[in-house]
Amino acid sequence: MKKWSVLLALLLCLSWASHVSAKTTFRYSNFFPPTHIQSQLAESWCKEVEKRTNGEVVIQYFPASTLTKADQTYGEVVSGGIADIGMTALGYSRGRFPVAEAIDLPMGYTSGVQATAVANAMYEKFKPEEFNETHILFFHAHGPGLIHTRDKEINTLEDLKGLKIRSTGTSGLVMDALGASPVGTSMRECYPMLQKGVVDGSCHPIESNKGWKLGEVVHYMIQNFSTAYTTTFGVFMNKNQWSKLTPEQQNAIMKINREWAVKHAEAWDESDKEGMAFFKEKGGVVIPQSADEAEKWREAALPVLDNYIKKVSEKGVDGKAVVDFIKANM
Repeated sequence: MKKWSVLLALLLCLSWASHVSAKTTFRYSNFFPPTHIQSQLAESWCKEVEKRTNGEVVIQYFPASTLTKADQTYGEVVSGGIADIGMTALGYSRGRFPVAEAIDLPMGYTSGVQATAVANAMYEKFKPEEFNETHILFFHAHGPGLIHTRDKEINTLEDLKGLKIRSTGTSGLVMDALGASPVGTSMRECYPMLQKGVVDGSCHPIESNKGWKLGEVVHYMIQNFSTAYTTTFGVFMNKNQWSKLTPEQQNAIMKINREWAVKHAEAWDESDKEGMAFFKEKGGVVIPQSADEAEKWREAALPVLDNYIKKVSEKGVDGKAVVDFIKANM
């Protein structure tokens, strides 16, 4: 009897050890600060993955670029370096995503829900080869990106001429087309640059006035909706790490992805409302545009779309088809 008890205890220990060894741990890198809703949603995604996989998949979350810098995150995930999963703006890897680059063009976006739906629809439609190095989890995108300035009111297109405007990726091309001087830098560097007067303004969504506290260092918001761009954020995973998951685990995560893409989108729009309130509380002035002025801006930005189509065609991408698809799905 004693022998059987010992054997049973041994079997239970082996069973427990097997269960423990089945646990898979990944590292998720994000550049958003922990107080930002987009970071909080990313962290809740991690917890939901652990919950729905019954603790078999554990995600260690690293916000605020504590694991990888924003512009290095995609490369780290591809190489299987220190990050297994990452979230970053595609614009930080300029030229690397010729198809997805079209999403950020000045299409005149009106909401984060709209932009996020466009981003994910684009991926499902074209399945761009540029993402073959990783496993795409989902995309999300912010609401209309507008121009904010420190000291100068922008009432006409001429008022923008020569101003140094912080902008990244495609938004930098938009600023150039509108006559401003784009200054490419990450969002983390934006606040001190505005505070010190290194730049005259910034291109950013309304939410960033609160989310990144930029409402403390800008005083004018130009409602240039006719040239409103978005920034696409990708959430991606190392392909080898993804392949280690069981089909059941993969299916559970894919279901979560669909839910969280919507959550991120809705959060962008809710954050825009909060960002506007914060901006006004700090004494910010909103400058609307007349229909005539808005049309001038739209026409001035058209070369950005034309140049995109021409540029990517040289890489074998049907840019016109991508742009037309985006317009049709807005």
